[in-house]
Amino acid sequence: MKMKSSDDTVEASKRSRFRHVCPIPGMILAENPHVSSEYSLASETLQMSRLTNGEAEISLHKPNNQVQCQGSNGRYGNLGFDGTNGRPCRDENCGKEDIGVSSGDASTDVLSKKATQQKEMTLEDMYNQDLNDDDDDSDWEPFPQHVEIVKWFCTNCTMVNLDDVVHCDICGEHRESGILRHGFFASSLLQDSGLTEIGADTRERHKGSQDSASNSSTAVGFDERMLLHSEVQMKSHPHPERPDRIRAIAASLATAGIFPGRCYPISAREITREELQMVHSLDHIEAVDHTSHMFSSYFTPDTYANEHSAHAARLAAGLCADLTKEIVSGRAKNGFALVRPPGHHAGVRQAMGFCLHNNAAAAALAAQASGAKKVLIVDWDVHHGNGTQEIFDQNKSVLYMSLHRHEGGKFYPGTGAADEVGTMGAEGYCVNVPWSRGGVGDNDYIFAFQHVVLPIASEFAPDFTIISAGFDAARGDPLGCCDVTPAGYAKMTHMLTDLSGGKLLVILEGGYNLRSISSSATAVIKVLLGESPGCELDNTLPSRSGLQTVLEVLQIQNKYWPALESSLTKFQSQCSMYTIQNKKKQIKKRRRAMAPIWWKGGRKTLLYRLLNGHFHLKRRCL
Repeated sequence: MKMKSSDDTVEASKRSRFRHVCPIPGMILAENPHVSSEYSLASETLQMSRLTNGEAEISLHKPNNQVQCQGSNGRYGNLGFDGTNGRPCRDENCGKEDIGVSSGDASTDVLSKKATQQKEMTLEDMYNQDLNDDDDDSDWEPFPQHVEIVKWFCTNCTMVNLDDVVHCDICGEHRESGILRHGFFASSLLQDSGLTEIGADTRERHKGSQDSASNSSTAVGFDERMLLHSEVQMKSHPHPERPDRIRAIAASLATAGIFPGRCYPISAREITREELQMVHSLDHIEAVDHTSHMFSSYFTPDTYANEHSAHAARLAAGLCADLTKEIVSGRAKNGFALVRPPGHHAGVRQAMGFCLHNNAAAAALAAQASGAKKVLIVDWDVHHGNGTQEIFDQNKSVLYMSLHRHEGGKFYPGTGAADEVGTMGAEGYCVNVPWSRGGVGDNDYIFAFQHVVLPIASEFAPDFTIISAGFDAARGDPLGCCDVTPAGYAKMTHMLTDLSGGKLLVILEGGYNLRSISSSATAVIKVLLGESPGCELDNTLPSRSGLQTVLEVLQIQNKYWPALESSLTKFQSQCSMYTIQNKKKQIKKRRRAMAPIWWKGGRKTLLYRLLNGHFHLKRRCL
């Protein structure tokens, strides 16, 4: 009889300790070994060693490493990395290995057993086994059967690295950088040893800014209890929506002397159930509250909760509501909500996409309760805010505008096409700018702001403006894979400050590269404090795909917003002139290449057919 080892007994007791029966429909408990995560970070069969803040752990018999970026099936699909440029590779087959078992003379049972063993082994183990199988009579083993692989996860971007490298292969961050202590001011190339020149400079600014906090017109909402919301058990990879996100931003603001310093804090409170019921269904609210009685649970494979998550979500929504009241009442000119979990994917009845309660929706309704009749929400998170759109889809008093990657519905969450304009008499009060590809940068965003966002927003004339500020379209983000810079975010913020008398609230949504989100958030808050964006991006030329997207949006929204007529006419004339010029060039090229007709029947028949493209046409038909 095979006896259980002591290790097996300990593991069994651990599993039984946290096994719960979940009474909430649609909620998945963490103990389910078959949960497939939205952030599935490759797949359930791929496991990596658990690491915390760059600390290494030895992993035995672990599958091949694979990291992810957002794909068509979720915010995390399969992602490999192109070694030529260090950027994420979006090929569906990138990073995958198809391992089959060849048929031979062995029995069916042997083949089945071998297939099961291969499924549990790494590629390296399989390689070693194949070497040994070539000579079964030999006692010599060229490689050991148990290879120790030590890995560490990058604090900045969470990507996996082997132990023999000091800098992250993906983002270049030092294994022991000080980004959580000093934010983006810390060197990415050196080990954390405190700040020297930068520290002296910021100390001078901090010294002069302490007295200005009481006179500041910018409020910041932050509470450390939101750090308690975290994934209890790491799967194959650290979850991208992690407490370090707001730690890094808070460290950057503190190092710059902005907060605490030039901005003033507001007291945190939990949002009430009555306030939440204006946004979500009672079933949804109770489902989120019930997680406080569970050690670990999942609403969707990517949206986790622990016993502190419901409290953190209520604090986040409460801070957003109170910041709104502070601004609408005039006690503050503007504000920044440094909150988590994010909210713009949370709809009336569901939590998804890392989001539990919709913070922007709670703020919009709080603004209207405080006297603001019309509210504008501009969502520049790289993912479409499907939850916010659902909540206000039939509401003419709230204008929702989103700029996001869409790619024909293949990018998470798949909603947000240009023709989604609102329903039930509220057509035109939902404006989507769906980018057709990744890599979208400052020029495309600023161009869309100039010709879509600002004309419509000015005609709408809001009393209060909210920015759902996800920074996952920032350069270096592992999920968004776009190219917006801190200067680009600062410019977009500055362009919105003239609306609603400057009454503006910025709410943190996504963003998963710590250096990118902390530098971008700091640039945005500096604009709220009255600083210049830093660089002029007025004469921007969009990419061809960006221009096509903007033109599509103008054609759809023109029937609802007359202010777009001039831009639409201008771009249509430019496009028609461009098309005519291209056609003339193509005709001219064809005429140059045309062979004389009398070559057709003579000795130059072959040359005639070649010059006139007959061979090319035949090859294309095949």
